[in-house]
Amino acid sequence: MSPRKAPSKKVTSKKAASSASKTLTNKKTGSKSKSAAGSALSQTKAPKKVTSKKTATKASKVLTDKRTSKASKSAAGSALAQTPSKKSKSKAKPKSRK
Repeated sequence: MSPRKAPSKKVTSKKAASSASKTLTNKKTGSKSKSAAGSALSQTKAPKKVTSKKTATKASKVLTDKRTSKASKSAAGSALAQTPSKKSKSKAKPKSRK
């Protein structure tokens, strides 16, 4: 079985949803911004939904791009905030032989 993704328990705020909507309807917006905005908008009232790794990567690139609008960055930030939490994998200590 594959491990289940832990829900983020976060939802997109009204302000971020508005920014995501503006991003999606703008013809000049790039595909990475639209992907992050779509993810954020889909999580408006869905606390069990999480952002995929692929979309989180795109959202991260949107945030670091100097050409990106404030609306796109707001939507990307919201999408990133809703990524599943990383659980640290601790390696089992090998048993010492006596």
